[in-house]
Parts: sequence; C-alpha cells; structure tokens
Amino acid sequence: MSGGAGRHSQPTERNWQAGIVRIFGKGRHRPSASWRQATDRAFTLIGDGRYEDAGALLTRAADLEPWLSESWFNLALLHKFRHDWEQARTAGLRAVALLDRDAGAPDWWNVGIAATALQDWPLARRAWQAYGLKPPGDATDSGEPLGMNLGSAAVRLSPEGEAEVVWGRRLDPARIEVLSIPLPSSGRRWGEVVLHDGVPHGERTTAAGHAYPVFDEIELWAPSPVPTWVVLLEAATESDRDALEQLAADAGFAAEDWSSSVRLLCRMCSESRMPADEGDGEHLDPHDHSEPGHPGPLGHRTDGQLWVPERECGVAAPASLVRGLLDGWVADSPDSRDWRDLEEVC
Repeated sequence: MSGGAGRHSQPTERNWQAGIVRIFGKGRHRPSASWRQATDRAFTLIGDGRYEDAGALLTRAADLEPWLSESWFNLALLHKFRHDWEQARTAGLRAVALLDRDAGAPDWWNVGIAATALQDWPLARRAWQAYGLKPPGDATDSGEPLGMNLGSAAVRLSPEGEAEVVWGRRLDPARIEVLSIPLPSSGRRWGEVVLHDGVPHGERTTAAGHAYPVFDEIELWAPSPVPTWVVLLEAATESDRDALEQLAADAGFAAEDWSSSVRLLCRMCSESRMPADEGDGEHLDPHDHSEPGHPGPLGHRTDGQLWVPERECGVAAPASLVRGLLDGWVADSPDSRDWRDLEEVC
C-alpha cells in the first residue's frame, strides 16, 4: 500500500480467532464491536464531509481501544482531511508508537505529511526514514530533506473542485513544485509548491513509455510571487510557438501553449492511466471530452490542417518583464509572429 493510504480496521481484514487478533505477528485482544461500529460510521461521515461528527466517533473509538494503533491512525487521517496539522502530528505519533513493525507502515507517511506541513524537518526526516526512504544527509541532519531525487510527477490541483492536473518536480515525498502554468480557475501559479497526498490517483504516460503518478493536492505550501498572464499569439508554425516557450525559460520563467496542452477529461479518465502527449495535434484522443471551438486539442482542429496559428498562451512572468518578452519574441521573426490581448489572470 502506498504511503498516506486511508484505511480503517474491518473484521474481514484481520485474522480473528477465539477473540484474538494477530497484528503483524503479535496476538492482542480483538477490538470491541462498539469500536468497529463507531469507526465504520465515522468513515461514512467522512465520505459525506461531516468531519465534526466523524471526529467525535473516532475520538470515542480511541477512548475505547487506546492500545490499537489504528485508533490513532484514523484520527490522524481525519485531522489530515481537516488540515489540522498539529493534531494530525500528535495522533500520528501515537499511532506509530503502537506499531509492531519498524518500517514501511503508512502511519509513518501521514506523520511525514503532517511534519512537512508544519516544517518540522527533524520529524519529517525521521518519518521518511521509518517508512524506508533515504533523505540526503547524515543521521544528525535536521534540515529540510531536499535532494531526494524523486523526479517528476503530476499533481491534481483543487481535487474537490475544478480539478486540473499539472506537471511538477517532486521536492520530497509530500511536496511538488508546479512547473506547468495552471489555468486561472485553479487559483494556483507556476512555481508554487503544493503539499500532496501519498496515494496516487491516476498515471500519465509518455510516448517513451514512462509512467508518472498523479497525486492529489492537499493545500498550498508555498505561494509564488510570479503572476499568470493569458495572451493571444499569432504563431505561423510550431517552431514560432516553441521559440516563445524557450525564450521565457531562458529568462527564468515560463510560457505554455494552452491551445495544445489543455484537454478536458471526465473524472474517471483523469484518475486512470492516461497518455500525457495527446495534445500535440498528431492524433485524436478518445478520452478528450473537449469540443470544437472549446479548450482542448479538438477545439483547434480543422479538416486537413493540424496547426492553427492563433494560440491561447499562458505566460508566467513579472509585470515588468512580460511585455518585453513578447516584443522580443516578435522582433526575432516579425513576419511570422504577433501578440495581442495580454491580461493578468492569476
């Protein structure tokens, strides 16, 4: 099971024999029926968003069976849903104190998320190590666990609202730096760092066969000072469009052709294994739910022609730079490039 997984005890998940449950090889008295009923009801309430009522039931369950690590894991999970990180850390530490194995338990992953939210770096390092990961530095290092080389991943911004999947760079097991330029509806910016859950919901695959997990955002961890702009480009060729993206990158910022990078997916498709490179105009994506005239690859298609010069582009750059960046792009090839209708949107 991946870190951060939500779970709660069910009789069918354990080896119940003669009133004894064996947890990780050690015998303990089975939890009471009242504990199981309270826990089951609490998770039903969590599914309905009734966190206060669920909290009362899970607190009761922990009072009934304080020796059971899952009592405290479940409370830590609830506090994570509520973004109450102090309480999530406290309950999570009680859960791991009752574990009967040294490494790999998802309880430690949730402790790591809470510690990261609180910038409690010694505890975050301890949690990742206990789970089985290796933060850089020696055993006495208490700083931020950067340099873990976890690679790229996708993150689903605003998973409970107008969800948007964007690309990012994993800073550690609980944080991603956003490298795409999110649409303004997400309320997120390029360069922001988001705290994310540990269980991927979906994958994105590339033409080279690589698969990247899609994690759900929990909350914004560090904002970006760089605003998002939308601009209409006239780019005669894909190379003209690419030149703007490269120019922005060379300046330390970003530009992204939303006309080809954005596609509309239903929730089921978004949370499944999906190709990530379908917006290049080369073939139709059967999972793309956009329509001609609307955002997404299908909205920019014409019969017998794969490239439409007018492009809607997102730009992440300071106000003092953005117009100069666009003017410089046009100046390099004025016969094939132009821009208009620049607007700050986030």
